[in-house]
Amino acid sequence: MTEQTSPLMQNLRRSGVWFVASVLALAALSIGLSRFLETETPAVSRALDPLNVNALIGEITHNLNDTSNAPDLDALLAKAESALRFDLADARLYSLIGEIKYRQGEKNQAYEFFDQARKLSKTEIHALQRSIGRSIETGDLSKAVGEIDILLRRWPEQFPAVAEGLPTILSNPDGYQAVLAAIRAAAPWRTSLFVALGKTPEGLDFANRLLLDLIGTGAPPNRSELSYVIGGYLRQKEYEPAYRLFLFSLSDDERKLGGYIFNSNFEPLPSGKPFDWQIGDRAGLEVTFAASQDAVEGEGGATVRFLNTPVKNAALQQYIQLPPGSYKMSLAASARNLKLPKELFWSIRCVGSAGEIARLNIPEGTYNRQALSQEFSVGSVGCPMQLLKLETAAIAESWRFRYVGTLVMHKLSIERLSS
Repeated sequence: MTEQTSPLMQNLRRSGVWFVASVLALAALSIGLSRFLETETPAVSRALDPLNVNALIGEITHNLNDTSNAPDLDALLAKAESALRFDLADARLYSLIGEIKYRQGEKNQAYEFFDQARKLSKTEIHALQRSIGRSIETGDLSKAVGEIDILLRRWPEQFPAVAEGLPTILSNPDGYQAVLAAIRAAAPWRTSLFVALGKTPEGLDFANRLLLDLIGTGAPPNRSELSYVIGGYLRQKEYEPAYRLFLFSLSDDERKLGGYIFNSNFEPLPSGKPFDWQIGDRAGLEVTFAASQDAVEGEGGATVRFLNTPVKNAALQQYIQLPPGSYKMSLAASARNLKLPKELFWSIRCVGSAGEIARLNIPEGTYNRQALSQEFSVGSVGCPMQLLKLETAAIAESWRFRYVGTLVMHKLSIERLSS
């Protein structure tokens, strides 16, 4: 005989199921909301879900980083140790406990926790940073560079945090060799290293040495790295080492282009380095380089095509280094329907000075391989480096002054005159 369930019992059972389902739904909602808030408001997140480890870590980290209030280190330590009992594999908790003990002055214990954090996760960011600092302090610079490499491969945005320790590392022979080995092995922070070193006189010396040691290896310096360091020397007004580094960095083919003006025939090999041709603002014009054998009608060189618009800024420029003496600047040029409402000319100025020491004007019209020249002199003081520019005399970009036509510069050269 089948037992009959009363309507009252059925309702109670349905109510119980509904209550459990509601509780589970609310718990899931609370956990989900806690996850959502764990980054921005970890304290609120923890109130919603006391077992949210991410929120706990965020809350402790926030308190440790709060410079306006002294953290209660004992209370934070108790929270972290309590959480650790439920999650023995979270490297972040070991790292936090290590940081708290470090601030409490218990450095030996702190580093035990940092080491444990790194055993669980070799890229745990805070433990890595503390370990790098300890390696530098103890003089184990090879180890420090290895740890920096691990840190920056996982956390490339952390480069500024380790940059201040680089001069100490590079000033030590072991540290220098470790850095050199890392960048030869294509460390992803190699470019950032040269950018940072190029900002200070001390860093420039290390950067220059690293670049020279890389020349001739399987990982030679690239154009950007050379430009960072050469540009750094120029900003520091260290002109001699800037020019020497440029010369040392030239390949065998590039050395054939040497002279007072580098690549005076405008071969299509511009590197963008300061002592090579740099193409500036192209508004209103097009600049192309072509070798003689590749050019139409043999008109090799630099072709500047004006687009019937105002042209204000320089189109081409190059740093040059002329010792004191007398010189002649010569240009072989062709033009087609060239109309210049304001002057177009090559200028030479002393770097750091507004004064112009030479100007070679380019005529309007149509002509073929016209020879132009201008003599000038460089004084014995105040002009250790010069800037060569192709520019216009336009002050403002007025549409009344539109440049039209094509200019082909086959060769631009400077020769020294006998005294």
